Amino acid sequence: MSTPPAPAASTDLHKVVDAVWRMESARIVGALTRVTGDVGLAEELAQDALVAALEQWPGSGVPARPGAWLMATAKHRAVDTFRRADTLRRKTEQLGRELDEAEEPDWAAALDETVEDDVLRLVFIACHPVLSREARVALTLRLVGGLTTDEIARAFLVPEKTLAQRIVRAKRTLTAAHVPFETPAGPEFTARIGSVLEVLYLVFNEGYSATAGEDWIRPSLCQEAMRLGRILAGLVPGEPEVHGLVALMEIQASRLAARVGPGGEAVTLPDQDRSRWDRVLIKHGLAALQRAEESGAALGPYALQAAIAACHARAATVEDTDWARIAALYEALAELTGSPVVQLNRAVAVSRAYGAGAGLEMADALADEPALRGYHLLPTVRGDLLEQLGRLEEARGEFEAAAALTRNERERTLLLDRAAACTRQLRP
Repeated sequence: MSTPPAPAASTDLHKVVDAVWRMESARIVGALTRVTGDVGLAEELAQDALVAALEQWPGSGVPARPGAWLMATAKHRAVDTFRRADTLRRKTEQLGRELDEAEEPDWAAALDETVEDDVLRLVFIACHPVLSREARVALTLRLVGGLTTDEIARAFLVPEKTLAQRIVRAKRTLTAAHVPFETPAGPEFTARIGSVLEVLYLVFNEGYSATAGEDWIRPSLCQEAMRLGRILAGLVPGEPEVHGLVALMEIQASRLAARVGPGGEAVTLPDQDRSRWDRVLIKHGLAALQRAEESGAALGPYALQAAIAACHARAATVEDTDWARIAALYEALAELTGSPVVQLNRAVAVSRAYGAGAGLEMADALADEPALRGYHLLPTVRGDLLEQLGRLEEARGEFEAAAALTRNERERTLLLDRAAACTRQLRP
């Protein structure tokens, strides 16, 4: 009878298993989905292998190749499942072979085909446009990122039960829609890659500037989005917008340590200690941007945003920043996207390049924009520009209005502090 592992050893084992799962789950689920044609069943089989690891590794020890062990165990689970299934004959006919004892190695061969293709197909199926935006994000983090339901729920501040139901509905939707497990080609690839990039962008942004809760940033989400982006860039190296998004995320992520103060308080770009910016990430981001630029294609929205981030990264101070170039890049981005939020960012750049009055005029022109109704950054920008112009009473009102709109506690505190600073300056 084996001796149960000590608590510390058990904790260390769980960390090892979690790390292996995070790295290997996409490959395993992808291979199983290709053979089963059912992403839900594939994940169940992969989870069975994970449970087996948690049961067996405490006694046998962690294998020399833990990822290969999980893959082999998942394969055996798949073969057993097909054997037991009432629909075995239909399944084997669909796959063009009879499954008997002599042919079991063929199943192993099928599961061992090109891993990179499986991961790419899994990315595309998790980000399929037939799913809602929220479902795509959740399913990508679950299937491709290897995150648990609880981790995703905590990251996006939703109940775990709600998140679990969202993932279950997403899998059922994919099955009902008969979404093929394949990498789209031609125009469909171009259309679908946009959905994939949007999901990674949403995940990163939620980590970079949390929309709600007590934390200003959630670095783990940024790290996961960057990891998935790098994987995608390796799988489709000829797609300039993939490199553009990787560049954007890495350059933005270089500022994470400087975006929070000692007590977790928010620190805005003008007040950041730039010596705390991660120069290694900046270097990697600039290299990815160069790859996007060298493709010869016109810069897309992510590459343009990366070019804007690069202007900040290259500047030693706020004053040294090439604000005129940033304003021009935002103009190009606005023409490409038609986004009022981009126009609002452009107003900030214009204010830095050509004066607060010019920026305020642009921001005021957006006041009636439906897409910005209830968007806290519109009064935030107006408050900042009004403060620069010495219109402190109006600025205070804008900061208070913005504080009432944001759902992030750190950001609310920052805005109320700015409103209070305007009040202090108004006192005789």
